[in-house]
Amino acid sequence: MRPVQSVPVTIRLADIAAQAGVSEATVSRVLNGKPSVAAGTRQSVLAALDVLGYERPLRLRQRSEGLVGLITPELDNPIFPALAQVIGQALTRQGYTPVLATQTPGGSTEDELTEMLVDRAVAGIIYVSGLHADTTADMRRYGHLRAQGVPFVLVDGFSAKVQAPFISPDDRAAMTLAVAHLVSLGHTRIGLAVGPKRFVPVQRKIEGFVRALQDQLDLSSEVTESTLIQHSLYSLEGGQAAAAALIERDCTAVVCASDMMALGAIRAARQRGLEVPRDFSVVGFDDSPLIAFTDPPLTTIRKPVPAMGQAAVRTLLEEVAGTPAPHSEFVFMPELVVRGSTASAPHGSRIGVPAPKDLTSR
Repeated sequence: MRPVQSVPVTIRLADIAAQAGVSEATVSRVLNGKPSVAAGTRQSVLAALDVLGYERPLRLRQRSEGLVGLITPELDNPIFPALAQVIGQALTRQGYTPVLATQTPGGSTEDELTEMLVDRAVAGIIYVSGLHADTTADMRRYGHLRAQGVPFVLVDGFSAKVQAPFISPDDRAAMTLAVAHLVSLGHTRIGLAVGPKRFVPVQRKIEGFVRALQDQLDLSSEVTESTLIQHSLYSLEGGQAAAAALIERDCTAVVCASDMMALGAIRAARQRGLEVPRDFSVVGFDDSPLIAFTDPPLTTIRKPVPAMGQAAVRTLLEEVAGTPAPHSEFVFMPELVVRGSTASAPHGSRIGVPAPKDLTSR
């Protein structure tokens, strides 16, 4: 029997090309995972490798039907473990084993984790809040992954430059729900605490928030964007800093882009001697596990995690099975969950916190 060999030697390209009936350049493109090679031609080259007894490069080996990669941000925010659990359970029910790869500050990057998973020949990858949500990131990395024949689905974020299915909550509708709730309680000075503006979910929340204040309080977009929106980090400390700034602008309520930020907002209010919700109302986003048991229980926008996770798995496995994934976005409606961190607006301006002069209607 012919021993198993590697293929990088130039003369062997000629052998493979002759066996497959293609040019050496075509063989090189296939071996390097380049696009623009017809599926039939690619299979002919791979068959030639097998016939001649050469070992396929790792990236071209048969992918395991049992492994699916899941790349998430840090797990400090409890919404990410919750989503990972839903996805993992859905994969397990379909006979697949999830491989969780988590980004940590100073640790592996998304590209490094992707390479690790591809090297392990996973059947596909699900990205949660990855670089696809960052408008400043280079989206060509996903094109390279597609060229290697690796199916993938992107959760929380959207880019028209990426040919893949996207799974998202309706961030604009979420802001409409939150603002409508606070307006119904008599609040007219409502702030928004969000993350960095370069992220797609942040931009969509801002769009929804601005439109909701226009529709429900007749506030101009200029006033809203200059006075009532505060960017910070997606963390407890970030929410605390953002809420402190909004309280200084005489806001009586704040909508936060995550539950962790909302907990920070409650801390900021208490540090100023304000009681939540009597003096200051707080709305979170996600409805993370255990958030109903905070003090006070947090009013929040419930992210449809079960539906989103199951849709991500279903969409990915359809492509793994040979059904081309659509280049479209599946958007899921969030839900307002009213608990104890919101109440009627306090009467009049608080002592020591002057109302901003430019907070006027159109």
